[in-house]
Amino acid sequence: MNLQMVMQELEVLGKERTKKIYESNGAHEPLFGVATGAMKPIAKKIKKNQPLAEQLYATGNYDAMYFAGIIADPKTMAEADFERWMDAAYFYMLSDYVVAVTLAETDIAQDVADKWIASGEELRMSAGWSCYCWLLGNRPDGEFSESKIANMLENVENTIYDSPERTKYAMNNFIYTVGISYLPLHDKAVETAKAVGPVEVKRDKKKSSFLLASESIQKEVDKGQLGFKRKNVRC
Repeated sequence: MNLQMVMQELEVLGKERTKKIYESNGAHEPLFGVATGAMKPIAKKIKKNQPLAEQLYATGNYDAMYFAGIIADPKTMAEADFERWMDAAYFYMLSDYVVAVTLAETDIAQDVADKWIASGEELRMSAGWSCYCWLLGNRPDGEFSESKIANMLENVENTIYDSPERTKYAMNNFIYTVGISYLPLHDKAVETAKAVGPVEVKRDKKKSSFLLASESIQKEVDKGQLGFKRKNVRC
């Protein structure tokens, strides 16, 4: 399948209602409004195809950019490619659910994520923290430095209130993910969550939302989900 064929298929799958939901979360034209589940049959036909993924991502169409993440071959992507993808990721559904997810399947994931966390840019920081969430929720605990993750929890505790709004979400999710998916620091994550308490996130034209990692961790513990790991990062 070539770029034109994929774009035509995506356009057919677009729904006005889905489009409005995406727009309310920050997406803007061009986009079709394709539900992510509806993309799976096309993805099965294509499997991995990095050149096509690059063409789709370059369209600036939200649905095409999302689909690019599904068919990308992360192992062929260099740090410069991820930087380029981040430059075009104009809202969190791209930064955290396309770029960060794709990065999480590479060997350079932690190095790149560390740079993004330190960047001071809202969506790069958000993608960096999100990448660690994808990593911790998928890879064996032994692949991580316990002292490094502990330092990152302290960093969250000390800086979350002063961080940009979208970054707060990802940092809160990091506490939660460590608490559930990284057993060596479960107790420390619970302590951090309690110390941080509720975090207010302000949103454009919407009411503020309050995040409470301690409650989220407890809910998963009650469900017997402690130590949960995903089979695959990408669906």
